[in-house]
Amino acid sequence: MLDINQFDQINPPARLLMGPGPINADPRVLRAMAAQLVGQYDPSMTGYMNEVMALYRALFRTANRWTMLVDGTSRAGIEAILVSAIRPGDRVLVPVFGRFGHLLCEIARRCRAEVHSIEVPWGQVFEPQAIEDAIKRVKPRLLLTVQGDTSTGQLQPLAELGEICRRHDVLFYTDATASFGGNALETDAWGLDAVSAGLQKCLGGPSGSAPITLSEKLEAVIRRRQHVEEGIRTEAHQDGEDERIASNYFDLGMVMDYWGPERLNHHTEATSMLFAARECARLILQEGLDNTIARHALHGAALLRGVQGLGLDTFGDPDHKMNNVLCVRIPEGIPGEPVRGLLLNDFGIEIGTSFGPLQGKIWRIGTMGYNARKDCVLQTLTALEAVLRRLGFRAPEGGGAQAAWDYYDQQAADAS
Repeated sequence: MLDINQFDQINPPARLLMGPGPINADPRVLRAMAAQLVGQYDPSMTGYMNEVMALYRALFRTANRWTMLVDGTSRAGIEAILVSAIRPGDRVLVPVFGRFGHLLCEIARRCRAEVHSIEVPWGQVFEPQAIEDAIKRVKPRLLLTVQGDTSTGQLQPLAELGEICRRHDVLFYTDATASFGGNALETDAWGLDAVSAGLQKCLGGPSGSAPITLSEKLEAVIRRRQHVEEGIRTEAHQDGEDERIASNYFDLGMVMDYWGPERLNHHTEATSMLFAARECARLILQEGLDNTIARHALHGAALLRGVQGLGLDTFGDPDHKMNNVLCVRIPEGIPGEPVRGLLLNDFGIEIGTSFGPLQGKIWRIGTMGYNARKDCVLQTLTALEAVLRRLGFRAPEGGGAQAAWDYYDQQAADAS
């Protein structure tokens, strides 16, 4: 028989989450999540849904009507877009520069796409011409990109790709989970047809809700498939077999009907997560999106200066580094996992490990969302120095924190 007394109240240990995500949620977001629930068709609830759509249009910098949430982690947003947009047999092109490009390939294959990929070594990104050359060769229906890949800390430039896709009649999607809110992203100006994100990184919330935005062009594709599912057959697809969306939960046509004025029942909206997503967006727009991006750039650059002040090297192309994730090479002779263990157990600070070709070679340190703050950067650098010195690495005494401090002081002087 189960002894209920062995289960205490949930009381997680105090942690400063300085890895590549998730991060510590902003306390104001947590308070919003504690608000009382209401029915999914209560006028206050549908009003909040409309507000979320408006707030995220401003964050995505788009006029897209269909800017909304997919209930689930950021991967739910990715999968909803891909399963709704990709027809079996469609050619898709995926530029892979880290782990999450491989993820897009896997999901696209599960959608029964004909997947073509191009790759660069981890730590680099693609030139627009390389992507256009591949588009000319493959002739894909969709280009699936990752904007910021936390496995490498790199940010893929997207600004020129929309025009390339327009000229070649290619639908253009990006996974902005790791970059959204902390790096520039211009949905309409860059010609993006779909973008998906998550709350748990630069937006400063918990994992569990995926903001997305869809262009009118992609909406038309999804609606066409939805009509086939309802029994309306097009001349080109009399049997409808190649058009039907394989998922019910991730069928964005049905999700649009739920978020739109029809309010057709699809699922029960995750009310507390909607409150969290609304508060994440409200806080960023209150700060000013450009100011939020600048804050991420400031603290990411200060962390970089501090890491260099400790005598450590970084990984990846510095000209294409994400504002919010820094990849640090593990010094020769220093065991990577024991460093992470001491930081976590003795200082309560979590930094990220690595995988793939970088496993055991780098640490990944994040400065994002609520943790893109001066005190978080200085605490992390001070603790990292102490651990490294204890394990025999001759880090300059006080070198990390002092270098970061100097950078902050210089930036403040330049701004005054």
